[in-house]
Amino acid sequence: LGLALYACSLCAVSGATFLYHDYCVIGAGPAGLQAAYFLQQAGRDYIVFERSHAPGSFFALYPRHRKLISINKQYTGKSNSEFNLRHDWNSLLSHDRRLLFRRYSRDFFPNADTMVRYLEDFASLLKLRVQYNTAIIHVTLEKNEQAWNGHYFLLTDQDRKNYRCSSLLIAAGMWVPNVVNFPGSEYVEGYETVSINPEDFTGQTVLILGRGNSAFETAENILGVTNFIHMVSRSRVRLSWATHYVGDLRAINNGLLDTYQLKSLDGLLEGDLEDLAIIKDKKGKLHITLRFYLENRNISAGIDSITLPQDELDNFATRAPYDRVIRCLGWKFDFSIYNRSLRMMPGKGNIKKYPQIKPSYESRSTQGLFVLGTASHSVDYRKSAGGFIHGFRYTTRAVHRLLENRHHGVPWPSTVYPITQLTNSIIKRVNEASGLYQMFSVLADIILLRENATAFEYLEEYPIGVLAELEMQTGRKARNGLFVIIMEYGRNFSGADKDVFYYNRAVGEAQHAWQSNFLHPVIYYYKHLPTEREMRVRPPDWPLPRPNAIHHIVEDFLTDWTAPNAHILPLRRFLENCLSTDLRNFFAESCFLFAFTHQKLPPSCQQGYIQMQGLVGSQELRHHAVHAGLLQDYTHTDFSGDRPPDSHDGSQEQLIRDHGIPVRPLQHLVHAKDE
Repeated sequence: LGLALYACSLCAVSGATFLYHDYCVIGAGPAGLQAAYFLQQAGRDYIVFERSHAPGSFFALYPRHRKLISINKQYTGKSNSEFNLRHDWNSLLSHDRRLLFRRYSRDFFPNADTMVRYLEDFASLLKLRVQYNTAIIHVTLEKNEQAWNGHYFLLTDQDRKNYRCSSLLIAAGMWVPNVVNFPGSEYVEGYETVSINPEDFTGQTVLILGRGNSAFETAENILGVTNFIHMVSRSRVRLSWATHYVGDLRAINNGLLDTYQLKSLDGLLEGDLEDLAIIKDKKGKLHITLRFYLENRNISAGIDSITLPQDELDNFATRAPYDRVIRCLGWKFDFSIYNRSLRMMPGKGNIKKYPQIKPSYESRSTQGLFVLGTASHSVDYRKSAGGFIHGFRYTTRAVHRLLENRHHGVPWPSTVYPITQLTNSIIKRVNEASGLYQMFSVLADIILLRENATAFEYLEEYPIGVLAELEMQTGRKARNGLFVIIMEYGRNFSGADKDVFYYNRAVGEAQHAWQSNFLHPVIYYYKHLPTEREMRVRPPDWPLPRPNAIHHIVEDFLTDWTAPNAHILPLRRFLENCLSTDLRNFFAESCFLFAFTHQKLPPSCQQGYIQMQGLVGSQELRHHAVHAGLLQDYTHTDFSGDRPPDSHDGSQEQLIRDHGIPVRPLQHLVHAKDE
């Protein structure tokens, strides 16, 4: 019978009509719209399926109390749009300046309704191809050797319409509530349905299951009207300012911590929720007990026949009955619509609520299936911001670039610079790049050195988890060594049990930069591209394998890494040591002297002075260089001949005389211009 049903299903599929698109995107939330934007800009054939009548349907309901915890900083003191995105956690990436979130709200923590309106405008103003009221209810594979990945993805919606795609991008988010089943769990109200009217809790005693932002958000809403609130979870509270993870408890919601520590009745408890049991008495009160007390007993027999913990331990913490118990345990990924042929498997341990994916955000089991947005957070769970808009807007762009190279032969965007611009390029990026800043330890800038280190190729915001596959994934070659630039916190600075406000917590001197605690740039140098094995056996908590050399730019209170002595000079010397070259910029007089006293000229002389390039000298520049000690002052020397004292040619002759170089043979040479 099973074989017959399977055969019938194959016949039904083979006889169905499929609408084809190169790319199918499931979900028109922030990640789905961000992916659609990049696909549209590249001119690709795509469609976005959204089950609701408008984009961002998750935000139409959540958070329940309507205040987002993603910051919307209006002012930074700078006009650099890339820098300002470091402090704008709500905007999606686009070329349209109208679609910056600060134009929609001035609130530091905006209302969720504003996010819904913003996403609607993002989709409509950019004319993204979103098919609304289309719920994809089944996804399976169809083997086909001519397909990009050796198979097509077949999608079916609620109206039994069928779609065929070469690549599938899942951006459906995490919306299935986490539910813990235990005896009496039927008396528990869910975060998704509980009343948000504080008056409904007046004079009540409430127990909240969970300890994330949704739990504290719920407690904050009713803190002033309840008798007391208890909160229980299997793990201790984790404060975002201690862990440096934005998904942990934020200060805007932590009022209950005050009332707990200042002994105002509210409290926090730790315990495994699966060990709990709830018994309802005749008055409707809810009593907390432990599961093992109910073994071999009938819970429906009544509370009088059941042993409660306080019967044996009269000061049991939760001995007081509760009026309500609320579940606030977050959400998980919906695996139900994916056929076994896709082998969409949940992760293990702490990431079991997410699908298993590679660091490239592609499914571990099915080529061509990518997970975007919140559901892709397993790559950097509790490490970086990949589960939030200000993180996955960059990882979505990275996935798009990987797909452009794989399917359309478009290499990862890069820029080639002469080696003399190496220091400046790094300093510019670490001071303004928002992707590096938000996705610290996950996305990195890659500098590929050209032969003899005369030039370099700069790639921005590449996923370091697939560094070993860089050549294949980007279409760029790394034959002559590379630098990897990432942002990191100190190794031992983040954690739920860390005191991040201790005295002398910051480092200020460049020689101690490796001990920096706060977010700061780190540059790794590799003579050869790391292998997959080196990536696997890298030291614990290291984002990358051991490099040939490493440099920390000392942390800065203003996150402004432009100090000449503390930031730029140590970086330049590190780069010079790695490349065995001189990256300083020289005046024309110095290059002229080097040409006669050195076998090899510094790169700035080779690529500037010798090539008749550079800035034209002036009297003002010369005086500045003399005053700074960069040039000797020859302007007051008594020159022979008719040349005036400040003549450029006379200055060169005097420079040569001072170093014992004969002047007469140079009369047959064309004088070099002061550039």
